[in-house]
Amino acid sequence: MTIESSTTTAAAARRSKKNSPAASSGETPPPTRKPSTRVKNVVDYDEKRAFEGLSAETNPHHPAGKAAAAAASRSDLNELSDSWETNSLFEDIIEELADDKLSSVEGDPSVCTAGEAQKFRQILRAEGPQVLIKRYVHTGLITAKKLLTAFGIRPPAFLEGAEDHAYYSLLSLALSRELSKRAKLVEYNTVDDAVALLKKSKNVMVITGAGISTSLGIPDFRTAGFGLYSKLAHLGLNDPQEVFDIRVFRQDPSIFYSVARDILPSEEGKFSPTHAFIKLLQEKGKLLTNYSQNIDNLEAKAGIDKGKLVQCHGSFATASCVKCGFQVEGESIFEEIRKGGIPKCGKCAPVVVNKKRKLNKDGTERKQRRRPGDFDSNSDSEFDHHVVSSANSGGGVMKPDITFFGEPLPEEFSKRLTEHDRDKVDLVIVIGTSLKVAPVSEVVPFLPAYVPQIYVSRTPITHINFDVELLGDCDVVVAELCRRAGWGRELKHEMIPEGQKVEVRGWEGKENGGGGSGSRWEFVQVSPAPPVENKEGSSSSSVTEVDEGVVGVLKEVGNLEN
Repeated sequence: MTIESSTTTAAAARRSKKNSPAASSGETPPPTRKPSTRVKNVVDYDEKRAFEGLSAETNPHHPAGKAAAAAASRSDLNELSDSWETNSLFEDIIEELADDKLSSVEGDPSVCTAGEAQKFRQILRAEGPQVLIKRYVHTGLITAKKLLTAFGIRPPAFLEGAEDHAYYSLLSLALSRELSKRAKLVEYNTVDDAVALLKKSKNVMVITGAGISTSLGIPDFRTAGFGLYSKLAHLGLNDPQEVFDIRVFRQDPSIFYSVARDILPSEEGKFSPTHAFIKLLQEKGKLLTNYSQNIDNLEAKAGIDKGKLVQCHGSFATASCVKCGFQVEGESIFEEIRKGGIPKCGKCAPVVVNKKRKLNKDGTERKQRRRPGDFDSNSDSEFDHHVVSSANSGGGVMKPDITFFGEPLPEEFSKRLTEHDRDKVDLVIVIGTSLKVAPVSEVVPFLPAYVPQIYVSRTPITHINFDVELLGDCDVVVAELCRRAGWGRELKHEMIPEGQKVEVRGWEGKENGGGGSGSRWEFVQVSPAPPVENKEGSSSSSVTEVDEGVVGVLKEVGNLEN
């Protein structure tokens, strides 16, 4: 489960970055245009063409060449835009218009097919934006509006009915956005390629999200009718994400605790076959680091070593007092949360004093008079049993150590990534997350572009170029990978059925078995027949459990998917 910033906050952050020195990458922008902050380093499309023909071992990254290429690409792209005012508007909303599912739309003449989208991306990188625009838009072969969809951008409703040139500024940003992505390594395309990478790699970085736990009946945040946010309308919040806002928690912790009992980890601590797969990588000495966006702590339950696990958004493993910082095991406050209460700090919370006081019938304290031989014969009803010591009346509230909005990520996240992992990683596997939650979404672009990258999830994404995409239920995909790698007997888990048979085929509805590139593959369990699933992708039994409140940790980012 991941917790991501709201759209409003993200847009504000983007606006605030426009005037920063970093926004222009140290270069002077053209005098007639507002500098773009959307693209940090525009990729040289000529260099990319040469780069794609090289192997991972011989890939060069020369800053000087990139700088010259960036200037040339910016010059080309600037000619496509209308004015800096409209460009600034589109910079603020382009991420909101991004739609990773556009390429899967079938039968809509206003949307590019997956094969067309792949072709236009290849031309953009090989020959540049000017050639693409002149060859297709200026000749009338395709409109700028439709070309946007090839790059995962849905045309905004407020431009509906406008002349085609009104879409040029947005198209310019879309092309810049595409050129800023890592280029796919052309030598890795098939499932066999993925298996070979898995077997030969020695330092595998695994980035996980909500998708690795959904088979346990643990929903994500955003799935319509199934995720946590869709179930919070009764709280009357402006944004359901406010449940995880640290400012809201400090003002009124009851808002968080009104839903917290439904997002606690299960007492059994069960983990999925995908968790077991990560543990197997560790046992084989291949796991470099598991960056998890989930807060359910199931990676630890599966046996991932603490030194190889970065819980990017914290977890329910521990809880701390918001007043004095006193930390306890997370499970110690679960009982109070399940009862609907608000757990208080055992160190600075009010102290109950077992002192009895005599009371008059009107409730006032009776003055005590003692004579030799006197003894108390009053009933217990005359006494006040629970006297709170006024010295400790300001006790703190315990908060699970999950990272709320407004709180920094654990220091180990950036430290391990920059000082340890970046120079060692030789394979990246992203599982069960759409990588839309910062800063985890920035991990993949931060890594060297020549490091192979594999994506495992139910549906593809378009804002990152992976080398091989393995689509389907995460547990099914990893089980089949292990069988093909000769590790089938080593991946033991009760949720992997005996005699499981998995069919692998080109991504349904896509040309050439994978969006025109032959690198997207669908994994389907054909035997035994998988349970019937609803449109959200969870079994009917899991949905029933969620409706009854019997759930474990609700995820993200993402992912959640993440």
